[in-house]
Amino acid sequence: MLSRWSRAIAQISQAGSQNRILEFKSHLVGRQNYAKVAAASTPTTVDPLEMGTTQNKMVNLDKMFWSKPCSLALALDSPLRIEDPKYEGIRRIILKMLLFYSKQSTSIRGANVVYKRIVSQVDKPAIYNVFNLEKTFKTTFSLLVLHLWLCLRHLKEEGKEGVEFGQYVYEIYNHDLELRVSKAGVNLLLTRWMKDLEKIFYGNVVAYDAAMLPEAKKDELPNVIWRNIFSDDGAAEPDNTVKHAVQFTMYLQAMSRYVRREASCLSLTDKEAMFSGNFTFTSLENPPSRGDHARR
Repeated sequence: MLSRWSRAIAQISQAGSQNRILEFKSHLVGRQNYAKVAAASTPTTVDPLEMGTTQNKMVNLDKMFWSKPCSLALALDSPLRIEDPKYEGIRRIILKMLLFYSKQSTSIRGANVVYKRIVSQVDKPAIYNVFNLEKTFKTTFSLLVLHLWLCLRHLKEEGKEGVEFGQYVYEIYNHDLELRVSKAGVNLLLTRWMKDLEKIFYGNVVAYDAAMLPEAKKDELPNVIWRNIFSDDGAAEPDNTVKHAVQFTMYLQAMSRYVRREASCLSLTDKEAMFSGNFTFTSLENPPSRGDHARR
């Protein structure tokens, strides 16, 4: 993964103004370096769990994401629901003639809503605060991939129809990613850069799928999350220095529980909610903890 990021940066280095490129590089690799933090950490009067948070006074990671999984579908009276417009009369006839109500058009609208749910979870400060992540292009990209994979994984369970719907979601993600890359300062060699990101996406998906298999080792998912999201150099697993940093281990284990719980919750979410996008990921502004009973 590191080599792909390095090649992409090299391509960008040939493309734009030096100042813009340096700014993009800092966004790309400027995350919290956990190895350095672990090596240099010394006892202080500040609770280590407060590191990286701007809104939460204290996050008790050991108690997070233990609650029983539940459906993520929105209640019928939820103000967050997005419904297809229900036109009547001549307007409905015209829209029907224009294929507004065709299966493809309906699926594309639903896929747009699904992707909005993903973006909503990833772009909110809460996910960065809870897991002590600096918001950079690379971190955001990694979280987008993670949540897109969670949705696609469940959609595959719906058979051919789910796979086709998932393709619409993936195409919307690609369009959004291209816009994000352009905003980060890449305007030349964009196609090559997008191909590198596509390779990373598929590499991440394969790794997540393998880590969720029943026969996977206990530490496989945390190691995959480390490599895809937390690691600065693409190392396969944390080194001993990082492993002995108690606060970091808690962040990594908490995210592993979050991923497993969201996967289970999505499996309990009905087809109508998934295909219409009328579901939300678990709120991280007030995440479920041990003993909590999830309510929607």
